[in-house]
Order: sequence, then C-alpha cells, then structure tokens
Amino acid sequence: MSDDDAVDVETPDDAEGDAERTNGTAEATGEKRSDGSADAPADARRDEAALAAAVAEHDDALAREVAALEAELSETRGALRERDEEVEELTSKLARVKADFSNYKERAKRKQAEIRERASEALVERLAPVRNDLLRALDQEEGSDLRPGVESTLEKFDEVLAEEGVESIEPDPGEAVDPARHQVMLRVDSDRPEGSIHEVYEPGYEMGDRVLSEAKVTVSTGDGE
Repeated sequence: MSDDDAVDVETPDDAEGDAERTNGTAEATGEKRSDGSADAPADARRDEAALAAAVAEHDDALAREVAALEAELSETRGALRERDEEVEELTSKLARVKADFSNYKERAKRKQAEIRERASEALVERLAPVRNDLLRALDQEEGSDLRPGVESTLEKFDEVLAEEGVESIEPDPGEAVDPARHQVMLRVDSDRPEGSIHEVYEPGYEMGDRVLSEAKVTVSTGDGE
C-alpha cells in the first residue's frame, strides 16, 4: 500500500484535543451547549438587571405612597389644629356667656330685692301715720272701753311691721340729736342737757339702713325751771 493510500487513524489524544478546542470556541462565541451551561452568565446578568428594575420601580411606588401619606398627615394635623382652635374659641365663648348669665341673675335678684324693698317702704310710709294715730288714740282714751281693742290692733300692727324689718325710731329723753334720724320740731326749756332730746313728739321709722321717716322731737335749751 502506498503512502497516498494510507488512512489517518485518530488517536484518543487527538480526539480529546479536538473536544477542548470545540468547547473553547463555543464559550468564546457564547453558543449554547446542549446542557445550557454556556448561557448561564448572560442569563444571570439579565435576571439581575430585571431585579434591579423591579426594585427601582417598587422604590418609586413606595416613595410616592409615603409622600401621599405625609401630605394626608399634614392635612389632618392642620384640620386638627383648626378644630382645636374652634373648640377653644367656643369654650371661651361659653365661659363668657355663663359669666354674663350669672351676672344677669345677680342683677335681676338685686333688682327684685330693690323692688320689694321699695314696695315695702312705700307701704310702711303709708301705714306709719296710721300707727301714730293709734298711739295718739291710746294717749287720749285712757279710760275708754275702746282702749283694749286699740292696744290689740297696735300690737298686731307692730308684728306686721317687724316681719317687714321695720323698726320704730323712739329716742330716749336726754339722748343727743341725730340729724339723720331726728327732726327737731321746737326747743323747750328743760333741765335736760342743752341740745339733748327732751321728748319724742312722734316716732320715726327705719327699714334696714334706710330711714323712712325721722322721729319728731323737742330739744332742751338747758334752761330748766
């Protein structure tokens, strides 16, 4: 057999070398092998890029949600401040109304008391002369059969006046004259101190701290007999 007709026989070493060269070429060109191992780095990069994009999108959505919640919170706080101010204003207004109403009740109470007092004063001023007439009747009718009835009437009369807070002004002889409570009718010669009361001609009346009528009195000159 000639050299040209010789058949090349592939040895195991040659086959292994060819396989290594083939694998190197496939890795360089990125061609996919039947077991898929050649495309693993590219797939990993794509997955990483997709994950990064998803994370970025999620971060943006979360940031928008947080911003919306912060805006809502700020609005709510503003509404609460306005409500607090309104409550404070209404509370202050209520306090003023209560104070005004309390003052009104006090004024009305005082006004009613003044009206009752004036009404009582007016009544006493009208009744006082009647009482004085009864007193004069007792002085004149010492032996009259009418005296017990007059005395009983005068007693009841005084009870009514006392219930109204009315007191008679009847100074004792010798007391000093009080211009606010005593009306001097005339001066008489008397052994009592000069300027002192000699006699009560007609009693006066007072109600509380108000003099309704002065007692009519005579005053001693100090020149007694």
